[in-house]
Amino acid sequence: MADRVTVIGWDGSPPTAAASAALGAATLVAGAAHHLALPEVPAGAERIRLGSVALAARRIAGHRGTAVVLADGDPGFFGVVRTLRAPEFGLEVEVVPAVSSVAAAFARAGMPWDDAQVVAAHPRTLRRAVNVCRAHTKVAVLTSPGAGPAELGLLLEGVHRSFVICEELGTTRERVTVVTSDKAADYTWRDPNVVIVLGGPARPGTAGEAGGWISGRDPSAGPRGWTLPADAYGADLGEGETQLLRASQLARLGPRVGDLVWDIGCGSGAFAVEAARAGAAVLAVDGDRAACARTDAAARRLGVQLQIVHGTAPHILENLPEPDVVRVGGGGAAVVSAVADRRPQRIVTHAATRDAAELIGRDLTEHGYAVECALLQSVELDTRAWTEKERSVAFLLSGVLPRRSA
Repeated sequence: MADRVTVIGWDGSPPTAAASAALGAATLVAGAAHHLALPEVPAGAERIRLGSVALAARRIAGHRGTAVVLADGDPGFFGVVRTLRAPEFGLEVEVVPAVSSVAAAFARAGMPWDDAQVVAAHPRTLRRAVNVCRAHTKVAVLTSPGAGPAELGLLLEGVHRSFVICEELGTTRERVTVVTSDKAADYTWRDPNVVIVLGGPARPGTAGEAGGWISGRDPSAGPRGWTLPADAYGADLGEGETQLLRASQLARLGPRVGDLVWDIGCGSGAFAVEAARAGAAVLAVDGDRAACARTDAAARRLGVQLQIVHGTAPHILENLPEPDVVRVGGGGAAVVSAVADRRPQRIVTHAATRDAAELIGRDLTEHGYAVECALLQSVELDTRAWTEKERSVAFLLSGVLPRRSA
């Protein structure tokens, strides 16, 4: 095992005294091509081109001597330190950090970033990174080959965002470009790069504030409560939008950051808004233009990001991006069946009668979903006289794909 392993962050600045001392003593140096070309790398040291960090870690673990790993920015922030410290390699490392590429990108843009979401995009995580960009107004994306600005722009079709693309930060080839998301695929971008994704209305009360108390999205912003009463949406809610039913649907679906939620038959927008408040990206679909307008108004009033699609299900669903979880608020068994064909992890819907519930449940079972059904009954009381104001009854159905139950 290496006698000593030092991980040095590089941001284009001259090495610190600690970094220079570690490099001067190194018998093995791992890094990208531009790191290995630095004059501070000892001529006699073994050099490893850093592609797979896991492979490099195995080489380092078998090395007899002093090893240095060079990495862009802060190597402890979405960097190599996590892999090097994995139990299977048994490496103890010292870290000499540098300015992270995210901090450098926002500095080049002249913007604060304590209110930004930060995601790492790889081909396997690109879709979830894009969903975060759909759901939030300020996101920094650490890209990788195959998951760069062009791919982000293509997957954000229909959602307008501005991209600040920072290429090769800290080098003589550094370049900062501002384009709209729909134009990002028209260019060839150099690696490594960071993309700052901006757009959408700010949350109420955020403009001009001196600062927050937590990085990223403030989870306490907006009114308290997972579901909100009807008056929060400025109109009478539809039969399938009662607060109890919405709470049960949210509990079954569990929308979270990185998910894409379809809300089919969005009505007044109550469920769509509440899924977005949980941090998920939401596509709200309705064939009624007035419903789309109400949903848009509710989203703006409560400061969440939604993409609203006007059209009739199931036909409108064909060209929508793949969902993680789906609420079917209208359309019945035909729409539920079309949704199940797309294989989301979870589906919830409701039915007014037992016969309708059985029809939907059988169809979900035939699609391979594990089905649950519960009869929800609620009675709203006027607490001044403790008399009944309103009664609602619905069959709540949920389907979960067993092999994708997460």
